[in-house]
Amino acid sequence: MAWFHCFAGIAGDMALGALLDAGADLDEVRELLARVPIGGWRLDVEPVLRGGIAATRAVVTVTDHVVVRTYAHIVGIVEEARLPPRVTARALAIFAALAEVEGRLHRRPVEQVHFHEVGGHDAVIDIVGTAAALEVLGVDEVRGSPVATGRGMVRTAHGLLPNPAPAVVALLEGVPVSGRNLRVELTTPTGAAILAALSSGYGPMPPMRITAQGFGAGAREIEELPNCTQVVLGVSVAGAPSEASAGEAEAGQPVVLLETNVDDATGEQLAEAVAALLEAGALDAWLTPVIMKKGRPGSVVHVLSDVARGAELRRVLRRTTGTLGVRMTVAERWPAARAFDAVTIDDQLIRVKVSRDVVKAEHEDVVAAARRTGGTIRDLARRAEAQWLADQSRPADGRGATRVSGQRGEGSDDLKESARHVRGGSSRPGSGTSVDRRTEEPNRADGEPVVEIVRAPSPSLDPDEPEPA
Repeated sequence: MAWFHCFAGIAGDMALGALLDAGADLDEVRELLARVPIGGWRLDVEPVLRGGIAATRAVVTVTDHVVVRTYAHIVGIVEEARLPPRVTARALAIFAALAEVEGRLHRRPVEQVHFHEVGGHDAVIDIVGTAAALEVLGVDEVRGSPVATGRGMVRTAHGLLPNPAPAVVALLEGVPVSGRNLRVELTTPTGAAILAALSSGYGPMPPMRITAQGFGAGAREIEELPNCTQVVLGVSVAGAPSEASAGEAEAGQPVVLLETNVDDATGEQLAEAVAALLEAGALDAWLTPVIMKKGRPGSVVHVLSDVARGAELRRVLRRTTGTLGVRMTVAERWPAARAFDAVTIDDQLIRVKVSRDVVKAEHEDVVAAARRTGGTIRDLARRAEAQWLADQSRPADGRGATRVSGQRGEGSDDLKESARHVRGGSSRPGSGTSVDRRTEEPNRADGEPVVEIVRAPSPSLDPDEPEPA
């Protein structure tokens, strides 16, 4: 797990610098970035002090600073790079969040969105580099603190805009934020998009066993506070209480529910549509049989999605079902805290889902193990769950079944790969796979109020307030 502490905001280079400072191997990150089919860039690190804190500044040097790319061009570049699946998915999710917001603010279809600042080589390296660094570190889940923003005005490719910029405000809808009385752009669109696309929740540091921390420096020194973003890495602690879980009124995770009615698709086609939606990053997808107008039997396709992935999943839904229209409802959800662990039964790796009161063997793994061993599904599930409970009260090197936590165990390669990709999980040793997606709503420790953006207003400028950012 990686928790981004955005006490001084967040930007793309600050997120990348923090992950490199926390231990992401620079050469490994460079190797992944070298697959991106753009030239004329170099990534270096610079050790600096920000407010007396030792930090790392990620410095991207490019030969062409002015590159305007369309969203479709960016997608093509990332897909052509043949990066690890999770690096590709995370990078595309960040760009999709940016494209959706830019399209909304400028009233353009996503496909026609042109990236200005975030289309340049340096922004592409910041975004793909952040996704690559998360992969190198084996991070399964990203969470964030309330996000600090500045005030005044900020100069962009579109001229002077309010600070925080309209794109930042739109990206942080539903996210707890706190404004600081500083005429500085503390949070950039790229930084906000990283959180919007990747963070599963916001609040104080979640329950974890800390393994490392890092500080990513901004380009300038700010007298009033350390201009850096902190990242804390650790292994999530299953079932540990949090401040949000103690009450019943905590904020939920903002989601969108996409739906469409279909009466001209076969069962096979609908099954493929659901599979494609889940593969594209849907939180859930399911079908409901209905009787439509004229008495025709049909199905409602439901898709639950993170806000940042809504536009992309809407396109997948249209493409896979051929529907002429999609409905969208903004909602919240409160999933129970849970984590994945694993045990080895009869030399077969079986994942176990653990929440506060429930331990349940992963059905797909149990079915695969039953086919390989000739055992029954019921018996293998019961043994896996019992073994996990027994392992909690004895050393991990006890005899019998072997418990593994976030690492590969015995079993076939496809089962190992299946375990590695649980909710975007990693098979690196010691990496937890908590997928607690609750959204917490803490108060700032210094007493300043924390607000949650509900809806971003249309951008407007006051020509009488040309304050420099």
